[in-house]
Formats: sequence, C-alpha cells, structure tokens
Amino acid sequence: MRATSCAWLAGFGLLLYALYGCASAPPPPPPPPPVSTGVVVEVVLLPDDAGQVGRITLSSPQGTQELSRAGEAVRVSTAEPALPAPVAMDSAYITRVFGAALAARPGPPAHFVLYFEGDSDRLTAESQTRLAEVARSVVERRALAVSIVGHTDTVGTREYNFQLGLRRARRVQEAIRTQPVDQSIVRVDSHGEADPLVKTGDNVAEPRNRRVEVTVR
Repeated sequence: MRATSCAWLAGFGLLLYALYGCASAPPPPPPPPPVSTGVVVEVVLLPDDAGQVGRITLSSPQGTQELSRAGEAVRVSTAEPALPAPVAMDSAYITRVFGAALAARPGPPAHFVLYFEGDSDRLTAESQTRLAEVARSVVERRALAVSIVGHTDTVGTREYNFQLGLRRARRVQEAIRTQPVDQSIVRVDSHGEADPLVKTGDNVAEPRNRRVEVTVR
C-alpha cells in the first residue's frame, strides 16, 4: 500500500513538472516585418493639345529635378529619398502605358460667338443658323461645363446693357435646354458693355459687340 502511494506521488510529480515546463516556455519570436519597396510613382511630362510643353519641378530633402522636355520622366519611390535623374520615354512606351488615359482626355474647349440685332435679344440670321451647332456640340462632347456670357455695345446705360446681355445669354440657353444634358452644368452671365470685342466710345452702336460667347468644356 505504501509502495503504491509512493509510485502514484512520483507520477503526479512528473505530471506537474511537465505542465510547469509547458507553461513557462517562452513564446516564439514574431516573424520579421516584410521588406517594403515603397510606393513608386512615375511622372511623365507630355505636351498639351496645342503641342505646348510646360515644366514640372519635383523636390525632395536631397534636391530637385526638373522636367522640361516632352517625354521626360522620373520614377519617384518613397523608399528612395533621392530623386533620380530624368530619363526620356519613347512614344511607344508612352502609348502602351498611358494610351487609354490619353484617349479619355477631353478635347480643347469649343468656343462660339453668336451675334444679335441692335437693342434686342434677337439673333442675327447667320447666328440663328449656328444655334443648333452650339446645342449639338454640348451633347456630342459630353460637356462637363457650359459658359454662356452676354455682351452689348455702349448704347444705353450700364444697368440697361447688363440686363440686355443677360436676356441674350438666356436666349441661347433656351436652345441648350432642349438637349438631353444636365442643365446644372450650364452657367449664364452678363458682362453688358464692360467687355467689348471692339473698343468704342460711349453710345456707339457696334454690331460686333452685340454678342453672346459660349464656351463648351
């Protein structure tokens, strides 16, 4: 009976030791953090629709780099604080990488000038025929913004001419309202006699100043 008790106690002691060993074992070390390669951004200087090339200046604590020729590019990485020297990208590379984005760019704004009869919001016969062209341009270009600004000559008071210019602009707006476009993109304004196309003195009836200018973007 005593031998059995001793054996049982010995077995219990080994079990406690094993449990203590498991509880006190140190946790495994955490895995090393992944190596970051940073965020890479490629900046390429391209000409605008008119073929004009501007400039881009990139700055970092280590200095600056300037792009001034069409097709020049710099690859900027957040993992590398120093800016690399610009490199020239050939047209095939630019087309392959940026072709879809370039094709989606809107074209240059369309600009129309419509003329009016004296002291009236009636369009001249020639400008009346162009009204449909203006409205069609808004739809075909899928315009994002349309500006309609009315102007007058210097006959009459400034207050009267401001209201006359506004009536002329709204007459053109009526044509655009018939089109399936979001009317919230249309902005109507009047400059009255303050912005003449042809500079004149006061109370001068100049037909070229009796106009509405429409810009479709």
